[in-house]
Amino acid sequence: MSIPPQPPSSPQPYPQPGPYGQPGQPGHPGMPGPAAPPYGGPQGWYAPPQKTNVLAVVAFVMSLVCAIPTVPLILGIVALSQIRKGGEKGKGLAVAAIVIHAATIAFYVVVMVIGLSGAMGVDPEPRRDTSGQVTTPGSSDVQDIRKGDCFNTEDDLAKTQEKEGTQARFSVRTVPCDQPHEGEAYAVFDLEDGPFPGTEKAAAAAEEKCGGKALTDYVGNAAKLPKTLEVFYYYPQSSSWALGDREVTCFLGTANGTSTGSARATTGS
Repeated sequence: MSIPPQPPSSPQPYPQPGPYGQPGQPGHPGMPGPAAPPYGGPQGWYAPPQKTNVLAVVAFVMSLVCAIPTVPLILGIVALSQIRKGGEKGKGLAVAAIVIHAATIAFYVVVMVIGLSGAMGVDPEPRRDTSGQVTTPGSSDVQDIRKGDCFNTEDDLAKTQEKEGTQARFSVRTVPCDQPHEGEAYAVFDLEDGPFPGTEKAAAAAEEKCGGKALTDYVGNAAKLPKTLEVFYYYPQSSSWALGDREVTCFLGTANGTSTGSARATTGS
Protein backbone atom coordinates (compact mmCIF):
# COMPACT_ATOMS: atom_id res chain seq x y z
CA MET A 1 0.00 0.00 0.00
CA SER A 2 1.19 3.34 -0.59
CA ILE A 3 0.41 6.50 1.03
CA PRO A 4 -0.68 9.15 -1.31
CA PRO A 5 1.63 12.17 -1.24
CA GLN A 6 0.56 15.22 0.69
CA PRO A 7 -0.60 18.02 -1.45
CA PRO A 8 1.96 20.74 -1.70
CA SER A 9 1.56 23.23 1.04
CA SER A 10 0.30 26.62 0.02
CA PRO A 11 2.81 29.40 0.36
CA GLN A 12 2.20 31.54 3.37
CA PRO A 13 1.03 34.96 2.33
CA TYR A 14 3.26 37.86 3.35
CA PRO A 15 1.55 40.08 5.79
CA GLN A 16 0.19 43.20 4.18
CA PRO A 17 1.10 46.42 5.70
CA GLY A 18 -1.70 48.13 7.54
CA PRO A 19 -2.54 51.69 7.37
CA TYR A 20 -0.32 52.44 10.37
CA GLY A 21 2.66 50.25 9.48
CA GLN A 22 4.06 47.09 10.95
CA PRO A 23 3.50 46.63 14.64
CA GLY A 24 6.61 46.22 16.66
CA GLN A 25 8.39 47.18 19.81
CA PRO A 26 8.72 50.80 20.78
CA GLY A 27 11.53 52.44 18.94
CA HIS A 28 11.53 49.87 16.15
CA PRO A 29 10.66 50.68 12.59
CA GLY A 30 6.96 50.95 12.07
CA MET A 31 6.15 52.08 15.58
CA PRO A 32 4.35 55.39 15.75
CA GLY A 33 6.58 58.06 17.35
CA PRO A 34 6.73 61.78 17.85
CA ALA A 35 6.19 63.83 14.77
CA ALA A 36 9.21 65.39 13.18
CA PRO A 37 9.60 69.09 13.86
CA PRO A 38 8.48 71.36 11.05
CA TYR A 39 11.10 72.30 8.47
CA GLY A 40 13.56 69.89 9.99
CA GLY A 41 14.30 72.21 12.95
CA PRO A 42 15.07 71.01 16.48
CA GLN A 43 12.33 70.34 18.95
CA GLY A 44 11.78 72.84 21.79
CA TRP A 45 9.54 75.44 23.37
CA TYR A 46 8.12 78.24 21.25
CA ALA A 47 8.97 81.68 22.70
CA PRO A 48 6.62 84.44 21.63
CA PRO A 49 8.30 87.73 20.59
CA GLN A 50 8.75 90.37 23.34
CA LYS A 51 6.34 93.25 23.37
CA THR A 52 7.43 96.87 23.61
CA ASN A 53 6.29 98.59 26.77
CA VAL A 54 3.43 100.96 25.95
CA LEU A 55 4.36 103.56 28.58
CA ALA A 56 7.89 103.76 27.18
CA VAL A 57 6.52 104.60 23.74
CA VAL A 58 4.07 107.18 25.14
CA ALA A 59 6.77 108.80 27.29
CA PHE A 60 9.14 109.08 24.33
CA VAL A 61 6.53 110.65 22.06
CA MET A 62 5.42 113.11 24.74
CA SER A 63 9.02 114.13 25.44
CA LEU A 64 9.44 115.07 21.78
CA VAL A 65 6.30 117.18 21.61
CA CYS A 66 7.02 118.88 24.98
CA ALA A 67 3.77 117.82 26.55
CA ILE A 68 2.63 118.57 30.09
CA PRO A 69 5.70 119.29 32.26
CA THR A 70 7.14 116.31 34.20
CA VAL A 71 4.60 113.84 32.74
CA PRO A 72 7.04 112.25 30.24
CA LEU A 73 9.63 112.10 33.01
CA ILE A 74 7.27 110.24 35.35
CA LEU A 75 6.03 107.92 32.61
CA GLY A 76 9.61 107.08 31.63
CA ILE A 77 10.49 106.15 35.21
CA VAL A 78 7.37 103.99 35.58
CA ALA A 79 8.09 102.33 32.23
CA LEU A 80 11.60 101.37 33.36
CA SER A 81 10.15 99.76 36.47
CA GLN A 82 7.64 97.77 34.41
CA ILE A 83 10.32 96.69 31.93
CA ARG A 84 12.54 95.37 34.71
CA LYS A 85 9.70 93.34 36.18
CA GLY A 86 8.04 92.11 32.98
CA GLY A 87 11.01 91.73 30.65
CA GLU A 88 9.44 93.88 27.95
CA LYS A 89 11.34 95.85 25.34
CA GLY A 90 11.52 99.64 25.29
CA LYS A 91 14.24 100.43 27.83
CA GLY A 92 15.99 102.68 25.32
CA LEU A 93 12.80 104.63 24.63
CA ALA A 94 12.14 105.10 28.35
CA VAL A 95 15.68 106.32 29.03
CA ALA A 96 15.56 108.65 26.02
CA ALA A 97 12.26 110.11 27.23
CA ILE A 98 13.74 110.80 30.68
CA VAL A 99 16.88 112.43 29.28
CA ILE A 100 15.07 114.53 26.67
CA HIS A 101 12.42 115.83 29.03
CA ALA A 102 14.93 116.49 31.83
CA ALA A 103 16.98 118.56 29.38
CA THR A 104 13.84 120.39 28.29
CA ILE A 105 12.92 121.23 31.88
CA ALA A 106 16.47 122.43 32.60
CA PHE A 107 16.33 124.67 29.52
CA TYR A 108 13.09 126.31 30.60
CA VAL A 109 14.40 126.78 34.15
CA VAL A 110 17.47 128.61 32.81
CA VAL A 111 15.29 130.78 30.57
CA MET A 112 13.01 131.57 33.51
CA VAL A 113 15.92 132.50 35.77
CA ILE A 114 17.39 134.77 33.10
CA GLY A 115 13.99 136.35 32.57
CA LEU A 116 13.46 136.93 36.27
CA SER A 117 16.95 138.38 36.59
CA GLY A 118 16.18 140.83 33.81
CA ALA A 119 12.82 141.71 35.35
CA MET A 120 14.46 142.34 38.73
CA GLY A 121 17.02 144.64 37.17
CA VAL A 122 20.07 142.51 38.00
CA ASP A 123 23.03 143.89 36.05
CA PRO A 124 25.70 141.78 34.41
CA GLU A 125 29.30 142.20 35.52
CA PRO A 126 31.03 145.40 34.36
CA ARG A 127 33.18 145.27 31.25
CA ARG A 128 36.81 146.37 31.37
CA ASP A 129 39.44 147.31 28.81
CA THR A 130 42.87 145.71 28.57
CA SER A 131 44.20 147.99 31.31
CA GLY A 132 41.43 146.93 33.71
CA GLN A 133 39.48 150.19 33.59
CA VAL A 134 35.69 149.85 33.61
CA THR A 135 34.15 150.74 30.25
CA THR A 136 30.58 149.46 30.72
CA PRO A 137 28.63 149.71 34.01
CA GLY A 138 27.71 146.53 35.84
CA SER A 139 27.06 144.93 39.21
CA SER A 140 30.05 143.92 41.35
CA ASP A 141 30.42 142.29 44.74
CA VAL A 142 32.12 144.56 47.26
CA GLN A 143 35.00 142.07 47.41
CA ASP A 144 35.46 142.41 43.63
CA ILE A 145 36.07 146.17 43.71
CA ARG A 146 39.52 146.99 42.32
CA LYS A 147 41.82 149.91 42.99
CA GLY A 148 40.71 152.74 40.70
CA ASP A 149 37.09 151.55 40.36
CA CYS A 150 34.31 154.11 40.65
CA PHE A 151 30.92 152.94 41.87
CA ASN A 152 27.50 153.80 43.22
CA THR A 153 26.01 152.17 46.28
CA GLU A 154 22.63 151.96 47.94
CA ASP A 155 24.31 152.47 51.32
CA ASP A 156 23.72 155.85 52.92
CA LEU A 157 27.25 157.21 53.39
CA ALA A 158 25.97 160.09 55.50
CA LYS A 159 24.64 157.65 58.11
CA THR A 160 27.93 155.77 58.05
CA GLN A 161 29.63 158.94 59.22
CA GLU A 162 27.30 159.11 62.21
CA LYS A 163 27.69 155.47 63.29
CA GLU A 164 30.80 153.37 62.85
CA GLY A 165 30.53 149.72 61.89
CA THR A 166 27.40 150.04 59.78
CA GLN A 167 26.66 146.82 57.92
CA ALA A 168 27.22 147.53 54.22
CA ARG A 169 25.46 145.91 51.29
CA PHE A 170 27.20 143.07 49.49
CA SER A 171 27.20 144.64 46.02
CA VAL A 172 27.69 147.96 44.25
CA ARG A 173 27.15 149.25 40.72
CA THR A 174 30.54 149.85 39.15
CA VAL A 175 30.68 152.61 36.52
CA PRO A 176 33.34 154.39 34.43
CA CYS A 177 34.82 157.22 36.48
CA ASP A 178 33.70 159.80 33.92
CA GLN A 179 30.12 159.04 34.93
CA PRO A 180 28.51 160.34 38.17
CA HIS A 181 29.53 158.13 41.10
CA GLU A 182 29.52 158.13 44.90
CA GLY A 183 32.76 156.27 45.58
CA GLU A 184 36.24 155.72 44.10
CA ALA A 185 38.47 152.96 45.47
CA TYR A 186 42.08 154.02 46.03
CA ALA A 187 43.48 151.06 47.99
CA VAL A 188 42.60 147.38 48.53
CA PHE A 189 44.42 145.11 51.01
CA ASP A 190 43.84 142.13 53.33
CA LEU A 191 43.92 142.03 57.13
CA GLU A 192 46.10 139.42 58.82
CA ASP A 193 44.63 135.93 58.86
CA GLY A 194 43.55 134.23 62.08
CA PRO A 195 40.55 134.48 64.42
CA PHE A 196 38.22 137.42 63.88
CA PRO A 197 39.82 140.33 65.78
CA GLY A 198 36.49 141.92 66.59
CA THR A 199 34.68 144.79 64.93
CA GLU A 200 36.55 147.58 66.74
CA LYS A 201 40.02 146.18 65.97
CA ALA A 202 39.10 145.43 62.36
CA ALA A 203 37.81 148.98 61.90
CA ALA A 204 40.88 150.45 63.60
CA ALA A 205 43.24 148.46 61.33
CA ALA A 206 41.29 149.54 58.25
CA GLU A 207 41.33 153.21 59.28
CA GLU A 208 45.06 153.13 59.95
CA LYS A 209 45.98 151.58 56.61
CA CYS A 210 43.50 153.66 54.58
CA GLY A 211 45.02 156.91 55.75
CA GLY A 212 48.40 158.49 55.18
CA LYS A 213 50.56 156.88 52.49
CA ALA A 214 47.83 154.80 50.86
CA LEU A 215 45.83 157.94 50.15
CA THR A 216 48.71 160.16 49.04
CA ASP A 217 50.08 157.44 46.75
CA TYR A 218 46.78 157.61 44.87
CA VAL A 219 45.79 161.27 44.91
CA GLY A 220 49.12 163.01 45.44
CA ASN A 221 48.51 166.02 47.64
CA ALA A 222 45.45 165.15 49.74
CA ALA A 223 45.02 168.79 50.68
CA LYS A 224 43.98 169.58 47.13
CA LEU A 225 41.02 167.18 47.18
CA PRO A 226 37.55 168.73 47.06
CA LYS A 227 36.04 169.09 50.50
CA THR A 228 33.07 166.99 49.39
CA LEU A 229 35.32 163.91 49.17
CA GLU A 230 35.93 162.00 52.39
CA VAL A 231 37.63 158.74 53.31
CA PHE A 232 35.48 155.64 53.77
CA TYR A 233 36.31 151.95 53.87
CA TYR A 234 34.70 148.52 53.69
CA TYR A 235 36.08 145.99 56.18
CA PRO A 236 35.10 142.41 57.18
CA GLN A 237 32.35 141.65 59.65
CA SER A 238 32.31 138.51 61.80
CA SER A 239 29.86 136.78 59.44
CA SER A 240 31.96 137.44 56.33
CA TRP A 241 35.20 136.67 58.18
CA ALA A 242 33.93 133.13 58.79
CA LEU A 243 33.54 132.77 55.01
CA GLY A 244 37.14 133.81 54.35
CA ASP A 245 36.70 137.57 53.88
CA ARG A 246 39.81 139.49 54.96
CA GLU A 247 39.60 142.37 52.49
CA VAL A 248 39.57 146.08 53.26
CA THR A 249 38.58 148.51 50.48
CA CYS A 250 39.50 152.16 50.99
CA PHE A 251 37.55 154.68 48.93
CA LEU A 252 36.86 158.36 48.56
CA GLY A 253 33.14 158.99 48.85
CA THR A 254 30.63 161.76 48.59
CA ALA A 255 28.18 161.68 51.48
CA ASN A 256 25.74 163.99 49.71
CA GLY A 257 25.42 163.68 45.95
CA THR A 258 27.92 162.40 43.41
CA SER A 259 31.13 163.47 41.71
CA THR A 260 32.42 163.06 38.17
CA GLY A 261 35.94 162.25 37.08
CA SER A 262 38.76 160.48 38.92
CA ALA A 263 40.68 161.80 41.90
CA ARG A 264 43.70 159.82 40.83
CA ALA A 265 46.81 161.93 40.39
CA THR A 266 48.51 159.62 37.90
CA THR A 267 47.51 156.75 35.62
CA GLY A 268 49.85 154.34 37.44
CA SER A 269 48.43 151.70 39.76
